[in-house]
Amino acid sequence: MIPWKKLGIAQIPNNGGELQLSQRGEEFSIRLSGVRGELMNSRIYNSEQILAELGCALIKDKSDAHVLVGGLGMGYTLSATLQAVAASAQVTVAELIPEVVEWNKGPLGDCAQNPLRDPRTKVVLGDVAELLENQHEQYDAILLDVDNGPEGLTHTDNNWLYSQQGLESISRTLRPEGMLAIWSAGADSMFAIRLKKARFKVSIHTVRARPGKGSRHTIFLAQKPWRASE
Repeated sequence: MIPWKKLGIAQIPNNGGELQLSQRGEEFSIRLSGVRGELMNSRIYNSEQILAELGCALIKDKSDAHVLVGGLGMGYTLSATLQAVAASAQVTVAELIPEVVEWNKGPLGDCAQNPLRDPRTKVVLGDVAELLENQHEQYDAILLDVDNGPEGLTHTDNNWLYSQQGLESISRTLRPEGMLAIWSAGADSMFAIRLKKARFKVSIHTVRARPGKGSRHTIFLAQKPWRASE
């Protein structure tokens, strides 16, 4: 068997641990120090693609749509988002860890067909939570592929995203009928309740890590109503 080769390491802010990028043949893996198993693998990305497809389904033909992707990872969510929107769309991807961006420009690029090279892509280095809390940009869709979902694993500051306050702030950055789509490692009934309290129309989808097999992941779809009173 071909051995794994370490390509790089990155520190997660606020003592979140260390990420390690490794390669074995054409396969790539990202692991977190102190956690058993992988965070990401270049062969397992079906649920990330479905996140983008579901999140952008209502705007695929909309001119000048603006989508925010929270979390670059191995680039699969971003790549699927670019495939799901029109040529006139803009896709902003927020990534906390600079090394992850560099890995996607380098060894990881071919995995997801180099989405950072697409002229529609804009990269923002920083915490997507701060971006959503402090700016006045309006989005047609927000796709959060951050951490482990509502149950944070690598970065405790992500908890704000899934709090009642965070969800209400996210709603303010969405245009009427805009879609919030959230990837989660598992189901979370309390989080679905928080989404509804934030006046989103909620649907929950269970998807497989690989087409027809692998771990079951959860996609939360939360649509902002046309009017605040709805």
